[in-house]
Amino acid sequence: MFPYDPVLAAAVRNPPQSIADVLQTMQTIDAACDDVDGLKWFNWLYLQVTQAIEARVNGGEFADPAWLAQLDVQFAQLYFQALGAALTGAACPGCWQAMFGCRDNMKIARIQFALAGINAHINHDLPEAVVATCKLTNTVPQHGTPQYNDYTALDSTFEALIDTAKTTLSVRLPGDALPPVSHLEDLMAAWDVGAAREKAWWNAETLWNLPAIFAAGFMESIDGFTTVIGKALLVPVP
Repeated sequence: MFPYDPVLAAAVRNPPQSIADVLQTMQTIDAACDDVDGLKWFNWLYLQVTQAIEARVNGGEFADPAWLAQLDVQFAQLYFQALGAALTGAACPGCWQAMFGCRDNMKIARIQFALAGINAHINHDLPEAVVATCKLTNTVPQHGTPQYNDYTALDSTFEALIDTAKTTLSVRLPGDALPPVSHLEDLMAAWDVGAAREKAWWNAETLWNLPAIFAAGFMESIDGFTTVIGKALLVPVP
């Protein structure tokens, strides 16, 4: 779709091992993408979030910072995997394909791409990332644990940065001013990242306790629901 897509595919080919690796990949994507590429604006927001999380983890604010750092890596890798799949024609979750498939649509605002990516990443990817992190760290996704408390403590970081993005990115994809658009304003007002992250934790607990034979079907149902939300977020503006 864009001439630099091979650069993006190469950037996400190797799984990150640390938050520093995650940031390096995101910075490579940011530097490669044109302003008229919707991917740039989700990646831009995610980069801000990851930088803020790194600062808080390094600042010693959490009971289990190693768990949060591992979650950050596992979480980002699911985004990188989805992007790599979309760029190479491999199978990609529908919720991600909804955004990747219209990266060049000039009738979609920057904030719509950012929120559609956040929707796919939190609603679909986050339960899987929590489960993967718990398996790697010999912990259990359960309410009331130190890991859950650290997880919810990040809500304020997400909320503050998304609220800022709602103002900063409320322009058309090329950067010109948006007209008043009621459906977009309503969707932005309704977006609650804290509620989405809480639902993702519940889904992680469910996924953890499901027999393996049912896990794929559970994730397919989440993908279907998340895809519907993503398509609603990406309705072009006049």
